[in-house]
Amino acid sequence: MTTSLRPMSLGELLDRSFFLYRKHFALFVGIIALPNLVPLAFQLIGVAVRPRTTAAFTAASFLWLLGSFVLYLGVMGLSQGAAAVAVSKVHLGTATTISEAFAGIKGRMLYLALIMNLVGFSVSIGLVLLIVPGVILALMWALTIPVAVLENKGLFDSVSRSAELTKGSRGRVFMIYFLCLILMYIVYVLWEIPILAALGVFARSGPRPMTALPTWTQIAFPVGAFLSQCLVRPLLSIALPLVYYDQRVRKEAFDLQLMMSTLDSAQGGTPTPAAPSAV
Repeated sequence: MTTSLRPMSLGELLDRSFFLYRKHFALFVGIIALPNLVPLAFQLIGVAVRPRTTAAFTAASFLWLLGSFVLYLGVMGLSQGAAAVAVSKVHLGTATTISEAFAGIKGRMLYLALIMNLVGFSVSIGLVLLIVPGVILALMWALTIPVAVLENKGLFDSVSRSAELTKGSRGRVFMIYFLCLILMYIVYVLWEIPILAALGVFARSGPRPMTALPTWTQIAFPVGAFLSQCLVRPLLSIALPLVYYDQRVRKEAFDLQLMMSTLDSAQGGTPTPAAPSAV
């Protein structure tokens, strides 16, 4: 069965995102969790091998932070790419699995990681430079990974295509980002509060003032961030491909193209060529 594609309001996009998340909870949490185990392991290794002297720690922590950021962005590209494959299938009425979702980006994983790193660093530089440029770039390029996966475009074509598709709807994209960030913050704080409470008890009961965070807190914080990512990040990874489809419906009558292609296929004819098709 194929889902009828039609323009959706912001409320309908969010409702559809939550619906797909609830219905396919294990699928989307797994898509986010599996690749994010790599940066989590990287962070935990950093806790275990961090240098002890102050000067060495400062230099090493910067390099480790940079490496963690590069790895995190690469993993984000993979998870968003696999999520775009999964959403394109379940939204259009086809069942899929975690392995099938990642199989859909097989051979393009390093490429997606590179795209996300270039986009992520550009947005980060924009955020450092007065914040607003970074926000604008993030909204313009929000659909870069769905475009790269679902239309098999190159880096510069994906970026320009995303800017074209989001034009006129960046306010909706901003609200989706904002709501997901708020949810992420709430979930992380719920994890962080008991850690900070235990840390306060530990500090008061210790024989001398603490000069550094205990090792258990350095483990607990990244684990909490990982769990928060797994629970909230799927919503954003679902919502962005839905925005991609919605913008194509609005700007390119993609619903009619899909319907004509389906009718031609059902009648045994040659499918009508459509704009770059979903997976």
